[in-house]
Amino acid sequence: MSKAFLHIDLDAFFASVEILDNPGYAGKPLIIGHEGPRSVVSTCSYEARRYGVHSAMPMTTALKLCPDATVVHPRGKRYHEKSVEVMDIIRAFAPGFLQVSVDEAFLDISGMENIYGLPGKAARRLKNEIYGKTGLTVSVGVASSRFLAKLASDYHKPDGLTIVPPSREIEFIDKVGLKKLWGIGDKTYERLVRKGITSTRQLRAIPKEKLQEAFGAGLSEYLYSVSRAQDPGIYQGEVKSHSISTESTYYPDVYSIDALEDFLFAMAQELSFRALEEKVVPRTVGIKLRYGDFSTYTFQSTPEEAIYSSNDIFNIARTLLRQKYNNEGVRLLGLVLSSVYEGEDVEQPELFAEKKEKERRLEKAVLELNRKGSRLMKARSLEDPEIKDDKD
Repeated sequence: MSKAFLHIDLDAFFASVEILDNPGYAGKPLIIGHEGPRSVVSTCSYEARRYGVHSAMPMTTALKLCPDATVVHPRGKRYHEKSVEVMDIIRAFAPGFLQVSVDEAFLDISGMENIYGLPGKAARRLKNEIYGKTGLTVSVGVASSRFLAKLASDYHKPDGLTIVPPSREIEFIDKVGLKKLWGIGDKTYERLVRKGITSTRQLRAIPKEKLQEAFGAGLSEYLYSVSRAQDPGIYQGEVKSHSISTESTYYPDVYSIDALEDFLFAMAQELSFRALEEKVVPRTVGIKLRYGDFSTYTFQSTPEEAIYSSNDIFNIARTLLRQKYNNEGVRLLGLVLSSVYEGEDVEQPELFAEKKEKERRLEKAVLELNRKGSRLMKARSLEDPEIKDDKD
């Protein structure tokens, strides 16, 4: 049985939700984020991207590039609501579901030809179903591995569908090109160019031992695999796991700890509400950091006190980040809740402060209101008053 994976990527997700709710934004440069000297772009519409605006860019830089852009403050609960709609559709489509962030997921449809036909036909059907039920477009990549499917979904955007036949995988890698291969950022590309490597064909011609001498074990292994269209193993998470996670990749790498904390705050809200949806409670919070040289580190903490809310998740994750971040450019940032147990309430609530219990009840109430159509969200500046340092 041949393998067939779909990677489903919501197009400019936050911006698309804003346009869906406010059709007057359609066709205009739209930036999602907060104004301010330390603020960064969460995401932006494709119209804004034409000016060079991109995620994780300082807001001041983005507005210099695109002064006519409309800046909209993020509405985390609304994005969560639409994400749940889309992910429920994908999850029901086939059993091999793996969500990797608020706006992207993998689906293993291997062996399902008798239900959906060829993988490309299945992908078109899923795209149409998502758009028909949610009003949002997705780009889908179809390939024999998650890595290639991820590359393929980004190849034709927005509202794209790219199918990579097994017999043409190397050809597809060469067509994408070295600079645009997923995971190869500007600094890695510059290092390759300094070594006289400017194409995937040239990279494939170099023996693994030579790559290790030039780039070290981690990066060389990655380069060796991806230039041969082999999945480097980045997306090997178990479909059925006892954890809830999300992660984002940044181009260019992110150096600002303020920006990384902003991203963690949004991730904490996303995972908190996913945990409430799934009726599970975590015991452990972990972060994942991948730097520009592909060195990857994971850190986790299991506090003595119960984890009640997104505030708790964020505070633990931020502490880990501040302790472990080494001031290098971050290629990928992830957040994971693990050691989860089933239930809607934390264990032994009598041991913990009434304020914490109120926080959890509040988040449940907000989730329920958003299900009914309300548009409530948290703002980091309002939800983090107890932390006093030079950033607040």
